Amino acid sequence: MIKVRVPAKVNVQLGVGGLRADGFHDLANVFFAVALGDEVTAEPGEGVTLTCSGPDAASVPLDDSNLAARAARLLAAHHGFTPNVRLHIAKAIPVAGGMAGGSADGAAALVACDALWGLDTPFETLLELAAELGSDVPFALVGGVALGRGRGEILQPLPVSGAFHWVFAVADGGLSTPAVFRECDRLREEAGTGSSEADVPTPDADPALLAALADGDPVALAAALTNDLQAPAISLRPALADTLRAGTEAGAIGALVSGSGPTCAFLAKDAEAAAAIAKSLEASGTCRAAHATYGPVPGARVH
Repeated sequence: MIKVRVPAKVNVQLGVGGLRADGFHDLANVFFAVALGDEVTAEPGEGVTLTCSGPDAASVPLDDSNLAARAARLLAAHHGFTPNVRLHIAKAIPVAGGMAGGSADGAAALVACDALWGLDTPFETLLELAAELGSDVPFALVGGVALGRGRGEILQPLPVSGAFHWVFAVADGGLSTPAVFRECDRLREEAGTGSSEADVPTPDADPALLAALADGDPVALAAALTNDLQAPAISLRPALADTLRAGTEAGAIGALVSGSGPTCAFLAKDAEAAAAIAKSLEASGTCRAAHATYGPVPGARVH
């Protein structure tokens, strides 16, 4: 039996370019891996079977639409054999919450199956397979902090000092990432700015944000947090504005919607403040649960 821990991510910057001809958007996506994570277990089985446990287990598909199952099949196909593996996902990352939980499970399954089957696949090859599975899957392999370009799959590791303390407020229900991107395009059209590549400049990483990460400065990082998908996520789920306000009033020094939402992320000045913010958010009635955690942490690893 192989067990792999894999982190959730928060986007400390998510700059969204215009709509491309292929239906995607160019991104400047600064990924940050946090200790809140899932555990994927792989053991011998017949065919590819999948089970799941945890708070949101009932929302996790257990068929071939699950990225963990797809990862097992893709890795086996790359090496030219039929896969036989039983996978179990112990969920802690919110489902459809903007923290790349499904992508994380895909990355973890790649690592777990590679170890179970004794393949010793080069890491660069695993990254290429991860990119085939989805835009966020490569970062779940790499972890730490990285700038994602293109659809987010072209990664550049970034320097970071020390630990940052976070609180994640989990909403009831999820948000569809494609729906949030469509709402981003709609809001841009409504504002008269246009939504195509020709109308929207290609985004780039914010130098102030990169400096804050490198310096280990939570106050400077809080001031630089941005997410172009926050407004469309709030447009689709207006209650998120109340959650963001509650966390800020509880003492968070920075707040934003995580990725495409609806999970909200709050930066705290230290671990003690994060614990107090989480307690206050849970009492506020604006979220289903709140988790204090820290980062950055490594990507998917056997443990």
